[in-house]
Amino acid sequence: MRALLAALLCLCALLPAAPLRAAAFTPVTPGTALQFPRDFGSHPGFKTEWWYATGWLSAPDGRQLGYQVTFFRSGTGHGRDNPSKFAPQDIILAHAALSDPAHGKLQHDQRTARAGFGLAGAATADTDVRLDSWRMRRAADGTYHIDIDAAEFTLALQLAPTQQLLLQGDAGYSRKGPRPQQASYYYSKPHLRTSGTLARRGAAPQPVTGVTWLDHEWSSEVLDPAAAGWDWVGINLSDGGALMAFQIRDRQGGKLWAHATWRDASGKITHYSQDQVSFTPQVRWRSPRTQAVYPVATLIATGREQWLVSPLQQDQELDSRRSTGAVYWEGAVTVSRAGQPAGHGYLEMTGYVRPIKL
Repeated sequence: MRALLAALLCLCALLPAAPLRAAAFTPVTPGTALQFPRDFGSHPGFKTEWWYATGWLSAPDGRQLGYQVTFFRSGTGHGRDNPSKFAPQDIILAHAALSDPAHGKLQHDQRTARAGFGLAGAATADTDVRLDSWRMRRAADGTYHIDIDAAEFTLALQLAPTQQLLLQGDAGYSRKGPRPQQASYYYSKPHLRTSGTLARRGAAPQPVTGVTWLDHEWSSEVLDPAAAGWDWVGINLSDGGALMAFQIRDRQGGKLWAHATWRDASGKITHYSQDQVSFTPQVRWRSPRTQAVYPVATLIATGREQWLVSPLQQDQELDSRRSTGAVYWEGAVTVSRAGQPAGHGYLEMTGYVRPIKL
């Protein structure tokens, strides 16, 4: 979801002023079977792509923290057929954030660079995306390795799979709007067993453990012109299940499109169409910086099931104007079902500061 905003908005600031001849991007079409491990890697023919890891970490003193690491690849539409290594074919962006209630708000950092010159890039054979010293790669045994040296913290994490990957939408073809081409290829990796170290700036690294949700999406189509933004959740359920749900909002705040996927503890997968998914705000929080009002606690309905999503802390607004040009809310949440704790995950909300302009 998020890279449709992130990777496209960066182009205005990063492309040369003189227009270059644009290349056609590969369309997303239904019925295309995803192939692994190839589709763990980059897809240069598509406009936008992102690898998105969100999780909860336990510190040695028992504190619960949220973290987010995202790498983006954005095709510029220029220079793909140009043999020069200076041709601006792709932009690589990365975000990292830490949610700690003791700090009171997100600690985050961001990077942007043109692909190439050994400084930034995304491999095609498997997941291996890097930007300077920041890196996310997948090893032969399926474990992901994340290394981030941010302004206020460093992360060195290993994410080991415990379940099969989860194809979103129709076998990985995920609609994002009323037109079929408004879609992405999309799979998730829930319940990645997470271990590694976290170091605050100036302090020694501390061991952390937890659980991560990882998304990988790639697309060539922007959102519908009527879209203002979206709400998305990825939840690692306590019983071993997984829940993903999103809605695309129109400029009046109504639902333009929605979808959800629930894999229950037995492995049964249920997909919910847009008329079966709703997001109902329960608690709103106003940002003291942007004055945007976010529904930080939300009741999500998927068919007859209801999930109450509540934030680890209310202030999890992320300002990425130095890279993607957007300000949005993205943070750690808990989820309850029928009044009982049911899991941990992440909630993302865009378009609340101003409508998305791609």
